[in-house]
Amino acid sequence: MTALALFSGGCDSLIAMKLLTLQGINVKAVHFNIGFGGNKDKSEYLRKAAAQVGAELVLVDIRKQFFDNVLFTPKYGYGKYFNPCIDCHANMFAQAFLRLEEFGASFVVSGEVLGQRPKSQRKEALDQVRKLVRDLGNDPRFSHLLDSSPMDSSSLDSSSPESKPRFLDELLLRPMSAKLLEPSFPERVGWVDREKLLDVSGRGRSRQLEMVKSWGWEHYENPGGGCLLTDLSVAQKLKDLSAHRKMVLEDIELVKVGRYMILPGGARLIIGRNEQENAKLSTPNPRMLQITLLDSIGPVSVVESNASEADKLLAAQCTLAYAKPHEQRQSLADSSPESTQANLGAPDIAPKAQRVKVGDEILHVTPIQKERAHEFLFFKA
Repeated sequence: MTALALFSGGCDSLIAMKLLTLQGINVKAVHFNIGFGGNKDKSEYLRKAAAQVGAELVLVDIRKQFFDNVLFTPKYGYGKYFNPCIDCHANMFAQAFLRLEEFGASFVVSGEVLGQRPKSQRKEALDQVRKLVRDLGNDPRFSHLLDSSPMDSSSLDSSSPESKPRFLDELLLRPMSAKLLEPSFPERVGWVDREKLLDVSGRGRSRQLEMVKSWGWEHYENPGGGCLLTDLSVAQKLKDLSAHRKMVLEDIELVKVGRYMILPGGARLIIGRNEQENAKLSTPNPRMLQITLLDSIGPVSVVESNASEADKLLAAQCTLAYAKPHEQRQSLADSSPESTQANLGAPDIAPKAQRVKVGDEILHVTPIQKERAHEFLFFKA
């Protein structure tokens, strides 16, 4: 028997999988990448964490599907920020059910705990997710998983391991709170021993942490909001950019990294803050022009391709503001004592114009002061 488990990386999903591997069930730990799980690569951690509970990690990229179908049109709305948690969970279940046959699995597992998260794990929210999953069962793609024979008393009471459920949500098991919920199909037909599942509820984590300690796990994430859609800065930038214009998939990086600026003409400018962000901003985006410094060492930035000429010029100047000092200033430091003494008290030498490539165009501009550039920052924490 094989189960496909949604694996976030946290201790709840790890414990849920452990409860099944202890029963001899083969578990595939599927981690769906929706594009907002964080800015760091967690694949090595996820692999080690899954292995310690006896599960095999499977990484699945659903960024485009999530962006196109869920992010901007959630049926159940958003949480406090830009997090469509209920629709997101239901979508992940749908993606998992679509892959049951591919991975040779019979049911789907989630580490959700009743009452743990105010938006997505209260009883009403779990029921909403369940309804969404049940509605998904009307899709012909899931027909092979369900019993479509005429309903009668015998089919309702079926407990044969070879039988099928009538509704898709019956193949969803939540081991952490199973004893507080209606028995799932895997429990009813004996694929899973319900008595070996748990009755955890509420926001406390002491019980989970005790189990983690007893098993001696090295790899597990402490509870917390790992999804960037619950981050205030990311949420505000998402709201701004989606209101400003129709977003494209590549825009995801623009709201996750860099200094996000709004220029006087309305163009959005994002300037990298470190090497990692520079690399992300170097990825082609059909709506953005890349800005490259030709005479200085500094950040990579991008500005909207339909920006006015004035905004493009200012974008180049703002990018230069975060570059390393121009070599002209270094030449002063390297000059002779007599020359340095002669310059003491003299006004600063005006910075030279530098070449900055904006898209395919090379501009000759001088940097502005950082303080001036900061005036255009959208998010000021």
